[in-house]
Amino acid sequence: MPNATDNLKSNLGEAGEHLKSAASAASDALRGAAGVATDELRLGKAQVKSELSDSALAGISAAEFGGEAAREQMDALVDKGRDLIDSAAELIRERPLASFGVALAAGWLIAKLGRSSD
Repeated sequence: MPNATDNLKSNLGEAGEHLKSAASAASDALRGAAGVATDELRLGKAQVKSELSDSALAGISAAEFGGEAAREQMDALVDKGRDLIDSAAELIRERPLASFGVALAAGWLIAKLGRSSD
């Protein structure tokens, strides 16, 4: 018949075995979690690269449209300038004396301002 000491040793041995099993299970769980985390990191890295690539492509496309938009704006400004010159030429043809008088007055005013700053 086992005595108390033998029972104590037996129970402690069993507890030790359970602790070893628990440590092994924890180790396996940590390895599994690390593997899953590594897979998630790889997936996240691939997604980040994909999004950055898409962003770069969209930026390049925007830059191309920016040049085209600038050309459109420049063409519109040139057309407005031509319209303004045509309007001025038409006004000069309709009222040559008034146009000459306005040009003379503007020239005199510019000359007067230019001399007063000296």
